Amino acid sequence: MTSAASPVSSASTASNSADEPSCARRAALAALCEQDPATKAAATRALYAAVLDGRAICHADLELAEPADLPGRPARPELVEPRQLGRRSMQSPQGRAVLLHALAHIEFNAINLALDAVWRFAAMPAAFYVDWLKVAAEEAYHYSLLATRLAEYGHAYGDFPAHGGLWDMCERTRGNVLARMALVPRTLEARGLDASPPIRARLQQAGDHASAAILDVILRDEIGHVLIGNRWFRHLCDGRGLDPHETYLRLADQYHAPKLRGPFNFEARREAGFDEAELAALAGLDAEQGAGQDAQQARRQDDQPGEQPNDQPATPATDNRAASQ
Repeated sequence: MTSAASPVSSASTASNSADEPSCARRAALAALCEQDPATKAAATRALYAAVLDGRAICHADLELAEPADLPGRPARPELVEPRQLGRRSMQSPQGRAVLLHALAHIEFNAINLALDAVWRFAAMPAAFYVDWLKVAAEEAYHYSLLATRLAEYGHAYGDFPAHGGLWDMCERTRGNVLARMALVPRTLEARGLDASPPIRARLQQAGDHASAAILDVILRDEIGHVLIGNRWFRHLCDGRGLDPHETYLRLADQYHAPKLRGPFNFEARREAGFDEAELAALAGLDAEQGAGQDAQQARRQDDQPGEQPNDQPATPATDNRAASQ
């Protein structure tokens, strides 16, 4: 069965009749099309609640036509290239507001990524759709926390430029659920596991304990999201007789996934379902990158023999990673 090109006009989760639950996948597409962030977040959380209590169900065999101009997003923020985004200093309220805005943008996009998995990929087990609706609802909660905190700084989502890199990977993997599971939760979201603790520490150092507490909530939930991605990636690999390690490397190369960069949060990644072979490979990559950075630092010192190693503060390794998300 194929829907009309346009989804239903709202993400209402009410039953079609007293005896007929609404279609959760169609409602997920409607929520994805919603342009207003607060409305999208509320609709997403309501949809997951409706699925849990049986007012909406996921029809796995439903084939939905893709509307134009996905995802729904407000006119602002202005989307720019990542290199056009400035550095974030947390030593001033304005700098912390810029960071909170960047995190809100990540969570807004994460809502869209999870909703897209629900409506786009037909013929998956029912648990797949429930899992990704759960992820979408939690991302909506994260967005709401950050938007509220941003308002306490006198700003709103859209006040600062942002970039569209997260949705770009969604577009690349639109026709391949295996690639989507490999490269969105296991790559993009997993990078957040690595970036979160250093950013949290810097917020604490700046005295922003409320924002640091929000990052605690986000990290806790993101471990679960990456675990869901790992589980479905391995489920799909098992069903197709594929080796998950070789398959991940092949897909990362085929779809031009961002290169992994340390330092890595090994504890969180282990909780999120990465196996010991994957963690060992990351440890080797981390050591290799560290050696390369040491060599670069030594060359810079050779070029400037009068400069002492501690004359300039080191740039935190997490800055570029957080910006790339």
